[in-house]
Amino acid sequence: MRTSRLIAAVFAVSATVLAAQSPPSTTGPGWSPLFAADLANADKPEHVWSVSDGELTANADQAIWTKTDYENFTLDLEFKNDKGTNSGVIIYCTDTSNWIPKSVEIQIADPFAEKWAKADKTWHGGGIFGHLPPAKQMTRKPGEWNHMTIQAKGKSVKVWLNGTLTADMDMSKWTSAKKNPDGTDIPEWLSTPFAELPTKGRIGLQGKHGDATVWFRNVRVRIDG
Repeated sequence: MRTSRLIAAVFAVSATVLAAQSPPSTTGPGWSPLFAADLANADKPEHVWSVSDGELTANADQAIWTKTDYENFTLDLEFKNDKGTNSGVIIYCTDTSNWIPKSVEIQIADPFAEKWAKADKTWHGGGIFGHLPPAKQMTRKPGEWNHMTIQAKGKSVKVWLNGTLTADMDMSKWTSAKKNPDGTDIPEWLSTPFAELPTKGRIGLQGKHGDATVWFRNVRVRIDG
């Protein structure tokens, strides 16, 4: 009897762990497009961002933003890299004119490009730029679509890339603007400790950074209360 109970307990714990690592459901009610098809609800620079056949892309290194602040949400999207892409999904932004030190950036990068493959691990796709490397390299080759889901609940930010949990951050542990909790350096231009960063702000997509294009499609958001 005790053995049966122990086995049952082990399976229960394993199921809980697997559930925590699985991406949230992206079906059902509550989902809406982040941007309108004509981008009428977007805060964007002129003549940079465009939509063709449902694919959103930019011709310059300027971000596109929501006009609304978001907190406690799940963001679901697909992206496709060009050769050498370095881009990102930006959340909790409180200043779109100076967003780099005042937001959280979930990194998108082409790991098959030598310059990004050899870069600091926090610059790899699926991680949180400058702060947390991805647990595993899950980005597909340039020209192939990737699926990313971001769940932001207060100081908790989780990222799934192609079905795998690549980042699980508790922002309250990032009390320094110079050092990550593991002792590694934070880039000097990221000058706001995440523990002090508000957890409500704009959502944005980075444009054609590093002279390589990135495409987005099926970008949807759900408010989680």
